[in-house]
Parts: sequence; structure tokens; C-alpha cells
Amino acid sequence: MKNEEKKETKQAKELDKSEISDKTGNEHLFEVDRRSVYKCVQCGTCRSVCPVFDVVGWESANTRGRMLIIKSLLEGRPPSEDVLSSLASCTTCGICAAKCPAGANPPEVVEAARAQLVKCGITTDAQKKLKSAVITYGNSLGEAKGRKHWLSETERSKIPEKSDYVYFVGCFDSYRYPEFAKKTFKVLQHFGVTLLPDEQCCASPLLRTGFLEEAEKIMEHNLEQIKKVGAQTVITSCAGCYTTLKNNYPEELRVISLPEFLAEHLDELKLKKLDFTVTYHDPCHLGRHNKIYDAPRKVIQAICTLKEMKNIKENSRCCGGGGGVRIGYPDLSLELARNRLEDVPKGVDYIVTSCPLCVRNLRDAGGNIEVIDIVELVAMAME
Repeated sequence: MKNEEKKETKQAKELDKSEISDKTGNEHLFEVDRRSVYKCVQCGTCRSVCPVFDVVGWESANTRGRMLIIKSLLEGRPPSEDVLSSLASCTTCGICAAKCPAGANPPEVVEAARAQLVKCGITTDAQKKLKSAVITYGNSLGEAKGRKHWLSETERSKIPEKSDYVYFVGCFDSYRYPEFAKKTFKVLQHFGVTLLPDEQCCASPLLRTGFLEEAEKIMEHNLEQIKKVGAQTVITSCAGCYTTLKNNYPEELRVISLPEFLAEHLDELKLKKLDFTVTYHDPCHLGRHNKIYDAPRKVIQAICTLKEMKNIKENSRCCGGGGGVRIGYPDLSLELARNRLEDVPKGVDYIVTSCPLCVRNLRDAGGNIEVIDIVELVAMAME
């Protein structure tokens, strides 16, 4: 190896050992992937698509600004609370990564940077509240009642102890939309699907906001529960649960979204045609993050007429609910949802989506068209 190459290699190793201090003076390695950060060439392509920047307008509130802040932390800038509003306001929707000509993945970098700030004790009040809810109650909503409260005692007694398939309900369907959970389980019971004895939050809120150690414990608990029922396949109707189970849990775990499962079993469902028109909103974590575009559309078109939104699939605009933004910046979150509603075409009877958080945010944003989950559409066609 030439002297110059040795020198560059040594410098690279030294750069990879950037350290940051927490509030007590303890040193931590800043472990954000340096290569991902330096892929960003500050071209500004992301400025034209970042939904938060579209509302806020500040450079620090777009992807390029966040990457520059993270780059400065890598290069020795002391971490402080003044970077929180920039990093915590990212919904991790991923449209910046989909459009980046340099191939950078800013959501991954932002999540990693949040984790580093957590190590230093630098968090928002909303992050602390979210963590406390998950750790204390096993769900992101701070609900104390049982996870299966939406089932009667008789229904709970009939849940199979063992099955190859398990329905991972998620926090939102368990506590905010129990009618979605009930309808989903009713459909899945035709295929012998069971529930976990003690399901807890999938850990997505903890992972997205930087609490990695806490997330690991929650995931280990759920994995034990999955093994207990003998399931080989996990079915989930929440986009956030899906992307977490699919990408953060062990690879040998087969994870399938509810739209995919429904699309695979259309013939067995015997759905009747309905005489109305709907449009479909692609959830970021189901669509852009995991490329599941066709399955929900196949299900919809088997039931009724689909009229597409202005921006769809990889170009779909975020509902504003992800990445901890809804709890941390509720006004911003709802403004993003209102912007998404502008993409709804005229002449549709319903807005259909495949994520309870998208349902919640789009409903809360107002609008004169009812927002429903895809399982509600299926239930209509089965009645």
C-alpha cells in the first residue's frame, strides 16, 4: 500500500471514531453511517419534495438542512437541544430517499442521529412521553386496558393456542380503531389465524425516535410470543408495524401486510361488487419503504372503481403522522395531512388506505370525504 493510501485509511479510521459527550460528560461514539451522510451532495433535490419543508419553509426543516446538521455533528459540533426541532420534525416518509440522485437514505441517517442524541440525554418532551407510554403500558398510546379488550370473553376463549399464522394487531387498531381489529380478525379467522397471548407495541415508535435499547427488549418479548404460538407468518394491518416487523425483526420471520394477504386470497373471500368509486392513499411505510403498491389496488379493484390521487405510489405525499411528528408537532402534522387531502380527485365516495395512523391523521385534517381502512371496504363487500 502506498504511503498516501495508508494515510487516507488512517484518517478514515480516525474520522469513524467521532465522539460526543452527554450531559454528564461521558463520551459516546457517534455511530451514524458516515458514508450515507457524505452521499448527500447538497444538490437540493429533496427541498422540492420534503413535505415538512413545504409547510415550514426553513432550511433546517428540509432533508438537506438535516443532513448538514448531522454532518456538523460528525465533524465535532457539540450536540445540543437546538438541533432537536430539525431532526425531530422529520416524518421519515422517505420521499427524499426515493428522489435522491446520489442514492442517500436520509430517513435512516435521521433515525441514527436521533439515537445518538438519546444517548446524550437530548430528547424532546414528546419523545420522553412516547417512551414512557410504551415501557409502562406496552403500547404507544398509554392505554391501561387489555390489548384484546375488543373481543368478548367468549371470543377470547376460542382463540387458537397454535397456528402457522398470527395477526399482529398493533397499538392503533387495538385502542383507537378496535372496529378495524375486529373486522380484520373476523376475516382472518376463516384461515385459522390466531393472536399473540401478550402482544406489545411492535417497537416502531421507539426505533423511529432513537430509543434502541428499549426497542430491543420489546422486540424480544414479541418474538417470544410469536414462538409460543408456533407461527411462521405474521400478518399485520398497520404500515408502521409492517415495516418494523419486516425490517427490524429477525430475517427468518415471514411478515406479510394485510393487503398482500387479502390479495392472495381474493377467490376465497368471495367479495361482491359495490357500485361506488374510491381513491387510495399509499402509506409511506407500506409504499415507499417496502414497495407494496399493487396488492391494495388489486383488492380495491375487485370490489369497486378506483380513481387515483394526483400523487401516488413512490410520489405519494405523506399524511404527516409518522416519525413521532404527530405527537411532537401536532399542528405541523395536521397541515401535512391537509396538503395530502388536496390530492384527492373529485367524484370519489371514500378515501381508502392501509394504515390506521394515516386514517387518524387524514380524518383529523377535515375534508368532506370519509377516510376508511381497506378492511372496512372488504367488510362491506362481504356483508
